[in-house]
Parts: sequence; structure tokens; C-alpha cells
Amino acid sequence: MIQKNIDIKKNSQRHPFHLVDPSPWPFMAGFSGFGLTLGGVLYMHSFSGGWFLFMLGFFGVILTMYGWWRDIIREATFEGQHTREVQKGIRIGVILFIVSEVMFFVAFFWGFFHSSLNPSPAIGGVWPPQGLDIVNPWGIPLLNTVLLLSSGAAVTWAHHSIMAGKKSVALEGLSITIFFAAIFTVLQFYEYVTSSVGISDGIYGSTFYMTTGFHGLHVLIGSIFLIVCQIRLFLNHFSSSHHLGLEAAIWYWHFVDVVWLFVFVSIYWWGS
Repeated sequence: MIQKNIDIKKNSQRHPFHLVDPSPWPFMAGFSGFGLTLGGVLYMHSFSGGWFLFMLGFFGVILTMYGWWRDIIREATFEGQHTREVQKGIRIGVILFIVSEVMFFVAFFWGFFHSSLNPSPAIGGVWPPQGLDIVNPWGIPLLNTVLLLSSGAAVTWAHHSIMAGKKSVALEGLSITIFFAAIFTVLQFYEYVTSSVGISDGIYGSTFYMTTGFHGLHVLIGSIFLIVCQIRLFLNHFSSSHHLGLEAAIWYWHFVDVVWLFVFVSIYWWGS
């Protein structure tokens, strides 16, 4: 009887929009995020139980991400809920999300240029501050630039391949992109380990590591995004006309590429 009522409801729907079913994930996301933040603050201030609350919130966020995105994949792939109008709304949402991420990095670049264009007497009135062994931009940073630009070309190749219905070629393009991203992450970690400049080395160290570190985090997130899309492509979740998840991952990866170009030119090259 319940299934019959659901079928009647779907057949009587006279609009192309997706009215989602009740879900526990929004509540779980808010509850876990609050625990994650509160636990982190308590741990950093040496309160007992702070680490436990932080880890509880962290695993709650991971569980929420898995469950919520699993439901979205199910709705899009198996239930056919993502009509053209729904896809249009999701695309707008992805664009707005990327714009918000751009503004996130604008704050760090603002701090960097504010300090570098008008260095205060406290750091000697020069930029970069004297006494710091600045990272050579023509070493690992240049190699990472080549890797990210090459990964952007590879992911574009994968995008055109899936639109042409060439699944195997698209898988190759995604594999190359993920491989370049992994090398980028390893090289950046090596750069951090071998650098003599620390995050506590004044305004240069803080702006350098906050900007490059958060970009590295976005590379890691984008890599996971692409790996999930590669698995879904292997499982035939995408077609030449319906691959919104992959398209969102590709947009996000191009955002990562463009931000890195600004990081390399302004912080590594000009800032050195």
C-alpha cells in the first residue's frame, strides 16, 4: 500500500523539481559540525574531553558526508530525480560555492599584499623580511605548477571524452589527473618538511603557510572528489548526457588550478 501511494505521488507530480524525502543528514551535519568545532576549541585550551568530542564530531561529519552523498547519488542515478531543472539548480549552487571559495582565498591574498606592499618597521621595512631563507620559486613550486596545469589539461580531456561517450578514455584522463595531484601533494609536503621557514616566523610565515596550506587542502579534497567520480564512472553512473557530478568535480579542479597560478606568481615568485 505504501509503495502504491509513492507511485501515485510520483505520477501526479506536475513539475520538474525534486521534492526531497525527509532525511536525518541535515541534523547530523549540524550536530557533528558543532561537536567538531567545540571539541577543537576545548582541546586547544587543554580541557579534558576536548579531544574525544573533536573526534566524535569528526567521525560524525565523515558519516554524514558518506550517507548524504550516497542518497544524492541514488536519487540522481537510480531514481531519475535530477531532471534538467534540478541539474540547473545544482550547477548554480556549485558556481556559488566556488565563488565563496574564491573569496576565502581573497582574504589570504589581501593579508599577503597588505603586508608585502607596505612592510611595517617591525619587520625591517622590507619584503620578504630579512633573515628568512625563502623557498626558491624555480624548484618545487615551478614543478608543481607544471603538474597542476598538466592535470587541468588531463581532466579537460576526460570531460570531452565522457561527452563523446568514450568511457575508457575518460578513465585514463581521470587517472592521469589523480596521479599528478598525488605527486603535487607529496612534493608540497616535502617542501614543508625541508623549508627553514615556519608558520611562526612572523607575517611572512603565517601568510605563506595559511595560503599554500589551505590550497594544498583543496587539492586533497579535489583529489578525493575526482577519485569518487572515477569509481562512479567505472560503475557506469555517468553517461554522455548525464554526468553532473563529474562536471562539478572538474569545475572544482579548474578552480584549484587557477588559485595555484595566483599563489605561484604572487607568493612564490613576486613575494620572494
